[in-house]
Amino acid sequence: MRSLAGVVLLAGMVALAGAAPSAQGRGRGQVPSTPKAAAPFDLTGYWTAVVTRDWRFRMVMPPKGDYAGVPLNPAARKVADAWDPARDEAAGEQCRSYGAANIMRVPGRLHITWQDDQTLKIETDAGMQARLFSFSTPRPAAAAGWQGTSAAQWEVLPGFRGQAPLTGSLKVVTTRLKPGYLRKNGVPYSAQTTMTEYFDRITQPNGDTHLIVTTTIEDPEYLTQPYLYSTHFKRQADARGWAPRPCTAR
Repeated sequence: MRSLAGVVLLAGMVALAGAAPSAQGRGRGQVPSTPKAAAPFDLTGYWTAVVTRDWRFRMVMPPKGDYAGVPLNPAARKVADAWDPARDEAAGEQCRSYGAANIMRVPGRLHITWQDDQTLKIETDAGMQARLFSFSTPRPAAAAGWQGTSAAQWEVLPGFRGQAPLTGSLKVVTTRLKPGYLRKNGVPYSAQTTMTEYFDRITQPNGDTHLIVTTTIEDPEYLTQPYLYSTHFKRQADARGWAPRPCTAR
């Protein structure tokens, strides 16, 4: 079930955007042949992070032991209190805070493209990560990775009397994650994590286009309840500012 925050965001999106245009390649009465053709809105292009909340956790390195706002259990707090970036560097795991459960929170830019008609690709300049959203049955990797395995589907609000859908969201469920950090200072998530995201695109009255990602993290090993947050991005006209850089542990 979608979170209350997601429902509120979707309602706001409808109010701001009004009725969306017909999906790409869709004629009246026709069934789109691929997920790419069925897209109720266009996600492709360059997007830059808009940091309006959690500045002290996202824009600067929070101090060790600062895990306010995350519903951690005692085992997770023990892991967070033992965080050592030098140890991560020695183990070659500088990307622990760039896994799927946190990468959208890392300030930077996204480049979104269709890898093929069934697969949406999100590249990040921060950490140079790549997420693949499969609309067909995803093929799990041989081993868990930082970005896990992501299954995607379009969820749309149908139009009236045979009209095109009013609007919609992209739902993505990610599993098979390599253990990593929810924050750069060692707040952990485990391999048992399931992450559910809703991607919504809205257009402001001034013409600016925003992408809102509403995320729910469920982790029976480290969290006492689901951890919810939203992340905002603004669409860019081009690749200006795109600056790929490797992961860092500090």
